[in-house]
Amino acid sequence: MDGKDVSEVLSGFFIWGIDDAPYGPVELAVLTDWIKDARVLPDTWVFARRTGAWQQASDITELKLFFNRPTGVEVGVGTSSRAGVTPGSLRRIKILADLNDAQLDHLLDFLELQRVSQWSAVVKQGEQGDAMYLVLSGELRARSMVGDRETILATFTAGDFFGDMSLFDHGPRSADVIANVDSTVLRISVAAFDRLTREAPALATPFLRATARTLAARIRADNKRFNQLTQQFNASRG
Repeated sequence: MDGKDVSEVLSGFFIWGIDDAPYGPVELAVLTDWIKDARVLPDTWVFARRTGAWQQASDITELKLFFNRPTGVEVGVGTSSRAGVTPGSLRRIKILADLNDAQLDHLLDFLELQRVSQWSAVVKQGEQGDAMYLVLSGELRARSMVGDRETILATFTAGDFFGDMSLFDHGPRSADVIANVDSTVLRISVAAFDRLTREAPALATPFLRATARTLAARIRADNKRFNQLTQQFNASRG
C-alpha cells in the first residue's frame, strides 16, 4: 500500500470541533491528552479510521475508560478537585475565549458544575431568576408553552450561555430551558456574581464586556429579522 503499513492507514482519529469543522488526523496518544485537558468531552464527535464511523467520544472503545457518564447530580466546582473542570474546558465557552489561564482558573472559584439529564429542566418559566448558565457540553432548548403547544425560542450548544439577565434584574424567567440530551452546564449564581464583582473586578470586567458583546450581537440579529419580516409584510400588502 505505497509503503504504508495497514495499521498506519487505519490508525488515527478526526475530531469535530465546536466551530463545526473537523480536526485531524491525530493519534490516540494525542487524543487522550486532549481528553485530559477537557478539549474533547464525552459528547464530542470523533471519527475513527479503524471503524470508519463517527461516534461520541465516550462510546469509542479505546476512550471509554477516560469518561464518567453524567449522573444528574450538581457538584460544586469551588473545591480542591474542581470536579474535573480545567481552564482549558472553560475556553470552550465563547465569551471566555480571550481570558488567560490564570483568569479562567480564578473564575472557577465562582462557578458550580451541574450535570443535567435528558429532558430535565434547568430553569422554569415564571420562576425567579437567580443564576446564569454556561454550556460546557450537550444541547438545551429554550421553550415557551401555550397550553399544550411548545414554541422553541432558541437552542443552546457547547460554548453558549443563557439566563444572563437574571444577574442584573433578578426578574422571572421568560422561558423554560430543557436538556435535549444529557448536558453539562456551569452555573454562576447572583450571589457568586456579586462576589466576583467585589473581589475580582479585573476579572469581572472582561467577563461583562464579552457578555455584553454577545447580547448586542443577538439584539442586532433580532432587529435584522424584525426588519425583514416588516419588509415582507409591507410587500405582501402592496
